[in-house]
Amino acid sequence: MKKVDMIVNAPHFYSMEGKGVGYKSGVSMIVNSGQIVEFVPEEVCRREYQADEYLNLRHHAVFPGLIDAHMHTLDNIFRGLAQDTKNWMMYGLQPFENAGKDEERLAGSKVAMIEAVKAGTTTLGDYNSTMDEACRFIEKIGARGNIAQLVRSAKYKIYHPGELYEFDSAQGEESIKRNVELFDRWHNKADGRIRILFGPQGADFIEAEQLLKIQRIAKERHTRIHMHVQQGDRETYQIEKRYGKRPAALLEKMGLLDETLIAVHLTDCDDNEAKMIAAHGVGMVVNPASIGIIDGLVCPSVPFQEAGGNCALGSDQAPGNNCHNIIHEMKNVCMFNKIKYGNPEIMPAWRAVRMATIEGARAIGIDDIVGSLEPGKQADFIAVDLDCPSMLPVYTHPMRNIVPNFVYSARGCEVALSVVHGEIIMKDQKLTRIDEREYIEDIKRYPDGIGKRAEPEFRKIHGTNAHFMEENKL
Repeated sequence: MKKVDMIVNAPHFYSMEGKGVGYKSGVSMIVNSGQIVEFVPEEVCRREYQADEYLNLRHHAVFPGLIDAHMHTLDNIFRGLAQDTKNWMMYGLQPFENAGKDEERLAGSKVAMIEAVKAGTTTLGDYNSTMDEACRFIEKIGARGNIAQLVRSAKYKIYHPGELYEFDSAQGEESIKRNVELFDRWHNKADGRIRILFGPQGADFIEAEQLLKIQRIAKERHTRIHMHVQQGDRETYQIEKRYGKRPAALLEKMGLLDETLIAVHLTDCDDNEAKMIAAHGVGMVVNPASIGIIDGLVCPSVPFQEAGGNCALGSDQAPGNNCHNIIHEMKNVCMFNKIKYGNPEIMPAWRAVRMATIEGARAIGIDDIVGSLEPGKQADFIAVDLDCPSMLPVYTHPMRNIVPNFVYSARGCEVALSVVHGEIIMKDQKLTRIDEREYIEDIKRYPDGIGKRAEPEFRKIHGTNAHFMEENKL
């Protein structure tokens, strides 16, 4: 008998091998030293393998762990405070953003990560101006991190409509230096679970020479650039006024469109620009709910994919999206594109699952280790409880309805088990390495103080939500 660390038995496996969902049944998954060894028929497994740990998931479907490729978890402390307004940044988020303190943001960040893991996310793509605490918490809870730290040379100040950003070269150099230091501290740390990316905020927020410098540094370190790209008409305006080109054309001219770049949003790209970016080997991250709520738009992930590009899903930030739940994003990317194109076949459920797993892994450069359940890859997987009412009934012939129900019906609580690198990090909706209540109780201490500090500016701006409060609509 061969001795291994773990044997996983379940009636349904979705490995994401091939071009579909890689469905397997009647097999066991063998895990050893944090990696998937092989799938073997159940009777062969009983005869040839012995394990320290048996996961007998008799009414579950096993999927690769979900990937949230773009998150701003430090904004979670402001959840639900900036929706339903045409001026999301200035009239929605700004009063609270200006009032927030570092301690409060960190408390929100930890709860956001707990929320994500409980909904099946095993790889967290967090992105903020300071990321050491995020790396520490990801290491602590046992998840995987694909972390970017924000780089910016545009001065931090309030800009009036039409005003070009002022660049501060020293500020830009300092933020590049801090990103390099984060890389040196954390890249491939936590048993290889944390990878560090370089995070220029956008082509409009950084000097062109510094953007090229970041590309050189990222290539030298064999990592990637995680950057908002053509994320709105504001960025397009800034780039056109400064360089005389639209952002996509500028990036192409500068040689920045290649496999090193992970392009987030592409909100203001037309279909041809999206296809051009994809043709250069760039990965894309689409954040359906966030951009839908903030801008009322559907980003061009479909033409990007039609051009052969790989596209991941992201939850973005809770003041816009309201949640960090990739199951939520799988449903939204399907629904929004069906409505946009008037075509119910344009974005099927199986494609959304691939965006949350193997296609997303390819888009952000981690498909060498995760994204599918294949021999040699890390044992990152989740088990979805098919006995939950939202997943019932289960059909296996003449078609299987597990994938459609997972995408269109599941809410996140159906995820009964999350495993990263062969270790159970969440079981029965409880994280195994920490006491969740400690962090849930901690975040409750802060809203009153933030609200009191934000109130004068909230009243002065008198945006949509101030009106709603006066009219007793909130």
